[in-house]
Amino acid sequence: MTFSPISALSPLDGRYASKLDALRPLMSEQGYMHRRVQVELAWFTALSDAGFAEFKPLTPGARSYLTGLVKNFSEADALAIKEIEKTTNHDVKAVEYWIKAQFKDRPELESAAEFVHFACTSEDINNTSHALQLKGARTQVVLPAIDGLIDKLRSMAHQFADVPMLSRTHGQTASPTTVGKELANVVMRLRGCREKIAAVKLMGKMNGAVGNFNAHLSAWPEFDWEAFAQRVIETPEFSEADSATHWGLGLTFQPYSIQIEPHDYMAELFDAVARTNTILIDLSRDIWGYVSLGYFKQRLKAGEIGSSTMPHKVNPIDFENAEGNLGLANAVLKHLSEKLPISRWQRDLTDSTVLRNMGVGLGYSALAYASLMTGLNKLELNEEALAADLDAAWEVLAEPIQTVMRRYGVQGAYEKLKEVTRGKTVRAADLHGLIAALDIPQADKDRLLAMTPASYVGKAAELARRV
Repeated sequence: MTFSPISALSPLDGRYASKLDALRPLMSEQGYMHRRVQVELAWFTALSDAGFAEFKPLTPGARSYLTGLVKNFSEADALAIKEIEKTTNHDVKAVEYWIKAQFKDRPELESAAEFVHFACTSEDINNTSHALQLKGARTQVVLPAIDGLIDKLRSMAHQFADVPMLSRTHGQTASPTTVGKELANVVMRLRGCREKIAAVKLMGKMNGAVGNFNAHLSAWPEFDWEAFAQRVIETPEFSEADSATHWGLGLTFQPYSIQIEPHDYMAELFDAVARTNTILIDLSRDIWGYVSLGYFKQRLKAGEIGSSTMPHKVNPIDFENAEGNLGLANAVLKHLSEKLPISRWQRDLTDSTVLRNMGVGLGYSALAYASLMTGLNKLELNEEALAADLDAAWEVLAEPIQTVMRRYGVQGAYEKLKEVTRGKTVRAADLHGLIAALDIPQADKDRLLAMTPASYVGKAAELARRV
């Protein structure tokens, strides 16, 4: 069978492949190889600037050439590395050999070839490559998608700030709110999670086979290898303007590790994304319910079919797709966060295959974010349905009436309202009769008599506009 999207095992590379074009260059195996090349060459270039007599600083031309290997890394380059791996059966060694092959016919680089991967263990390259992959995915895909949802929900919160809506606690009618206020709640929750995702420090270590700079010090015992490694890791990545100078990785230095970077930051990052996804599952289910109640209609798209047998249906499929994919994302992300910080003794290999699924967890997340945005953009508020629901729920005014009665010391306020309302169909006249008989100031009677379920929304509109 020829591989194509229709034969892909994962829907991320099959049915939904076109929706993940932004993530694929970052989190695919090609993206992983690309970052490995970047790390190897950053280390190599930095070594040339370390002051060693055996490795003189690279010329501007050599630096520019190395920068080009990173900037112009292609699918053909990745396939060439895979071809080498067929012989080495070791993916990082294949990257090293590929780099050395690019030095051919360049005497300056050929003479320094043994400084490629100098004193490094594979995990020095892998852990920093993973961090660079996550850096790109967070900056270019995850945060922009979350920001887009926050902006959309905030816009809707402002637009519908004054539109009253019946609340439901335990599925039963409860004190009214506004549509905008309920969306504002989600905005605030997402903002907090977005800040946590952005704040996670992406860590990198370059300290050798078991974290002690053993090999490094065997070559140059007096050299401050720890400070050197920190400089490489924390110096910003190269840009177009500095291709002929030194460049680093733009990460945060991890000074203590076994063979692998501990992955605690990854757990923190994946937990933060999963927490965001949980909030969005909550939103997806709520919007689904509001569509079911008729509070929202969905804009029709020509040619779409909602059911193979029921032509009237307009299903909330975008919110259902989002919910399902967020669940899949969290299943992967939670496994990553639980497994990755655990490694037997100084290293076992169980993290290696698991780490290759980072893109899967983030891919299902990105797919869900896109579905949610599509669904939100289809929604149209049905104010008539909202108003009708409120007008059929006068029992919700039992709360303000008994609260005012308590203010004036009317005994048994709660019990009196319970007798009138609990389990009964309540009409405006029932409440007005009770209010008229109360021994409270006339101004408060008038205020309660003027109140309707639609007007009893407290500060909801103000809170919605303030978000």
